[in-house]
Amino acid sequence: MSLLKWNDNLSVKIAAMDKEHQKLIGLINDLNDAMGQGKGKDIIGKTLDGLLLYTKTHFADEEKMLTAHAYPELVKQKNMHVKFVEKVTEYKQKYESGNTALSIAVVDFLSNWLKSHIQVEDKKYGVYLNAKGVK
Repeated sequence: MSLLKWNDNLSVKIAAMDKEHQKLIGLINDLNDAMGQGKGKDIIGKTLDGLLLYTKTHFADEEKMLTAHAYPELVKQKNMHVKFVEKVTEYKQKYESGNTALSIAVVDFLSNWLKSHIQVEDKKYGVYLNAKGVK
């Protein structure tokens, strides 16, 4: 059962970013589903690797788009992205050092951060870019 479900409340009204956000939600849901099947420990390392790789791609895409349109809160966005990557990297290091009981903490952090970040920060750039005709 999915922890996060894509809906209009998560849409930033920018098709490319919505698609990338859906992929991030899918990665979190994969981890949550694995936990529900008792396989959280087996998949957490793979999921963290996937998240780190994909968030770097997503954040780069997002920041490139925001730079191209002179988004006034770009620096704030970049700082939040850096902090997110640092936190996921910290979880990954804990996992690799033998702390395999991280699944619930990781899922909680990821789902809460993603929902909050999209619904507050990313929606701001959605409004800004939509006003400039970007869809």
